[in-house]
Amino acid sequence: MKRCFIESLLFFFLISETCQAAIASSRSQREHGEELFKANGCLHCHTMGNVGGHKGPNLSGVGRTTKSGAIRRQIVEGGNQMPAFGDVFEQKELDDLVKYLRSCKTKTQKQ
Repeated sequence: MKRCFIESLLFFFLISETCQAAIASSRSQREHGEELFKANGCLHCHTMGNVGGHKGPNLSGVGRTTKSGAIRRQIVEGGNQMPAFGDVFEQKELDDLVKYLRSCKTKTQKQ
């Protein structure tokens, strides 16, 4: 009985540590994605919060309405006046950028 209890505690400890590592990794990906968004001039055309351009859509709430696959496709292939950026980003950078944009869920006002 004591051994089972210890094994259960160990199991929950390992699960907890794994979850915390996944959360930290996800946060790191989002932070890197935000850096990429800013460093690659996305704010020249897109608004994020109250900062940025107005040539492209406001992306402050894009994560509320758009799935990862659609965000990725738009970045890679472009369209609707947006140039393609598929040759600009490496796969991991693209993953991080999509993770960041999916985290952007601010309700935006329609103009």
